[in-house]
Amino acid sequence: MGIRLPSMILHPKQLLKLQRNQSGVPKGHIAVYVGEVQRKRFVVPISFLNHPSFIDLLNKAEEEFGFHHPMGGLTIPCEEEAFIDLTSRLNSL
Repeated sequence: MGIRLPSMILHPKQLLKLQRNQSGVPKGHIAVYVGEVQRKRFVVPISFLNHPSFIDLLNKAEEEFGFHHPMGGLTIPCEEEAFIDLTSRLNSL
């Protein structure tokens, strides 16, 4: 007689999904870190990545950091208030 533990054994896809959910970033979104000195984490829709104003921020990030982002994620060097204003405008489109 064997012991079955189906609830404790995860398929690799289930494990990946669990890890994604733990990061707090829903599907279709990306986490970015914003701020000049102290950085704050924001989660934004990936659709923002195609907007010209957001692309300007990405270009600024590329100029400052290249492909090395000190926070481990996408870091955008702009003031938090300016970022909130931009994302508010993009959300209303």
